[in-house]
Amino acid sequence: MARKKFVYRGYELEELQTLPMQDVIGLLPSRQRRSLTKGYSDKQKKLLTRLRNAKKAMEGGERIIIRTHCRDMIILPEMIGLTVGIYNGKEFKVVELVPEMIGHYFGEYALTRGRVKHSSPGVGATKSSMYVPLK
Repeated sequence: MARKKFVYRGYELEELQTLPMQDVIGLLPSRQRRSLTKGYSDKQKKLLTRLRNAKKAMEGGERIIIRTHCRDMIILPEMIGLTVGIYNGKEFKVVELVPEMIGHYFGEYALTRGRVKHSSPGVGATKSSMYVPLK
């Protein structure tokens, strides 16, 4: 069985990558469209140039992970195939950008709130824990 081809709003990935940026922006949801028509911030411009340089290096055979704090960057078709380290407030979560992520924000893939796991109280937390052996 053949693998299903990725299609975004009627365009295949190769077509999306060859379209001019204005046409790609027109395909995105309204929030992303509004954000991109306003223009990139300085941090986003710097990240975009680093991503483009990494794409060129990847064609040369290198594998580069670009680390960024810029969680409000929108994933565009030209970024597909790159590996990005997205900061979640504590560490950089390594994310491989795949076609299904087009139109989403970087921050959606590096969650800032982890799961809370409650266990027994620590030593000194209660009166009775003073008499618990440390071993």
